[in-house]
Amino acid sequence: MDWKEVLRRRLVTPNTGAGLERSSSPAVSDAQHRCKRGGGEGQWGGAASGSRRTRGVCRTSPDEGGGVEEKKSEQELKDEEMDLFTKYYSEWKGGRKNTNEFYKTIPRFYYRLPAEDEVLLQKLREESRAVFLQRKSRELLDNEELQNLWFLLDKHQTPPMIGEEAMINYESFLKVGEKAGPKCKQFFTAKIFAKLLHTDSYGRISIMQFFNYVMRKVWLHQTRIGLSLYDVAGQGYLRESDLENYILELIPTLPQLDGLEKSFYSFYVCTAVRKFFFFLDPLRTGQYLNLDKDHNGMLSKEELSRYGTATMTNVFLDRVFQECLTYDGEMDYKTYLDFVLALENRKEPAALQYIFKLLDIENKGYLNVFSLNYFFRDEIFDMVKPKDPLKISLQDLINSNQGDTVTTILIDLNGFWTYENREALVANDNENSADLDDT
Repeated sequence: MDWKEVLRRRLVTPNTGAGLERSSSPAVSDAQHRCKRGGGEGQWGGAASGSRRTRGVCRTSPDEGGGVEEKKSEQELKDEEMDLFTKYYSEWKGGRKNTNEFYKTIPRFYYRLPAEDEVLLQKLREESRAVFLQRKSRELLDNEELQNLWFLLDKHQTPPMIGEEAMINYESFLKVGEKAGPKCKQFFTAKIFAKLLHTDSYGRISIMQFFNYVMRKVWLHQTRIGLSLYDVAGQGYLRESDLENYILELIPTLPQLDGLEKSFYSFYVCTAVRKFFFFLDPLRTGQYLNLDKDHNGMLSKEELSRYGTATMTNVFLDRVFQECLTYDGEMDYKTYLDFVLALENRKEPAALQYIFKLLDIENKGYLNVFSLNYFFRDEIFDMVKPKDPLKISLQDLINSNQGDTVTTILIDLNGFWTYENREALVANDNENSADLDDT
């Protein structure tokens, strides 16, 4: 029963104790007088008990206790209901305040970052983060604990084996979880077991698969903690400069880069960082290369035209310099790297998005006949087969699996020539193969 129903019952129940006086009282006589004035015979409703109201006229009758109740108007009932609600709500709210002092104040939920001149606060923040990361690092399984986990899993394997692969059922899985220690508890859940359960007729999972899962999780958290050390601002993300510092310090630990001269470290770092940002942030703008003949550290449109086999169309180059970030009409190294990554990875959605923006000369979000005629001709529509026969969206380009071919035709003369002469090239390849077979 809600509060409105409680109040309504209180208001409509006849008050037999301390309410109206008996019919001989002035209040009742006055009520009777008013009711009689309101109508003729039968105003009291005959022998019916209780009270009723017809057409807004107040009618009263003797109640069970011998008294008479005056029926309140609907507006009076609403007013009294609101008064009672306000009273009880105020008492309830006041009672809560008295029992819990916490509700009297709003807790602090924002802490500003210390300013550059607040050295002490900055040091305190850095130390706090360091302690937090150390605690997180200690929560991870170390080599000894991982070895112990493997020993327990192997000890509790459930026969029969599948080839040489040991298996474990859910019951034994839970037993290992109890013995492995508190650090391992997070891995021994029904959800993880179900995730690794495939087609085993005995309802078991592979011990090796489970152990590899644990290893990957541990490695992932270790890497995340390592990256967090380079989050100088402590905001939960890495800026470009933070990632550059991380990769620069990582280079000496990579065997593949043993022969890399230190003078090339900066170029490697810049290239690696831009590749991360290119694929993790497809809406980026920026990069650079050293194709420049005048050695000013920037590339003009003429210098960029020598990229690759120097077969990019002038129309496409114009669009590159119209859409990409340039400085006095020339692009820097970072803008160049974005350009190179897009051209070298044309099957990737991020690369297609980059090129699509250049091809969409009217900024409509799709390629229409005019846009494609600007670069090529209507044959492109036959290759892509878009949903709308008059325009090609980015999603159409990706779904067609022809995105790399289409973009190559539109931006590269070599690509256009290769596509136009594809049948002749295939025939030549077949003839060459036949010649080799004959010899």
